[in-house]
Amino acid sequence: MLSWFLRLESLLTRLALVIAVVMLIISVSLGFFQVLTRFIFNAPSTWSEVISRSTMIWCVFMGAAATFRGGYMMAVELVYKLVPRRTLLALEIVIGACCLLVLGVLMVYGIQMTLRVRSQMLSGLGMSIAWSYAAIPTGSAFAMVAVIARLISQGLGLEKLGPENSNLAPEVDADVVQQASYTLAEGEAGHRSVNGGDRP
Repeated sequence: MLSWFLRLESLLTRLALVIAVVMLIISVSLGFFQVLTRFIFNAPSTWSEVISRSTMIWCVFMGAAATFRGGYMMAVELVYKLVPRRTLLALEIVIGACCLLVLGVLMVYGIQMTLRVRSQMLSGLGMSIAWSYAAIPTGSAFAMVAVIARLISQGLGLEKLGPENSNLAPEVDADVVQQASYTLAEGEAGHRSVNGGDRP
């Protein structure tokens, strides 16, 4: 069951990433076209700016799914370094729960907002502005699946704990530190005895 869910999530995240890349390409291309029509041909386009803005919204929210899944969101690594490694999974669960809470709120209110503005039209297109607002609940739903899959993978030991590309040092046992201190102290005492003891 879990393997089936992870396989489904992988497909959904790849789909979200493809959509985000396509939307980014469209947004950048239309932005360049808008500059050409405005400053080169002195005949600004009335529809390219609207579509460019809408596709950028879709790019951000669909790309969030892949960002959550890969652990590329901004993280405070100091918190991970202060927490013992044996409790990192609990920390990841708390962080994931907070992310799911925020994404759930975005999805619920995003649906309400989309339904509320469905009668409004995008200027110059004659198309409902709800298509732009629909990116909020859609991207949030994709991201929620990605967060759950990441937590499952970490719980099963399929992925490492902590933020991606982090430099978390392994937890050092206290006995090892104490033994190292004794070794250094003995070495320093032996060095003094060889040199004839402390000099005034």
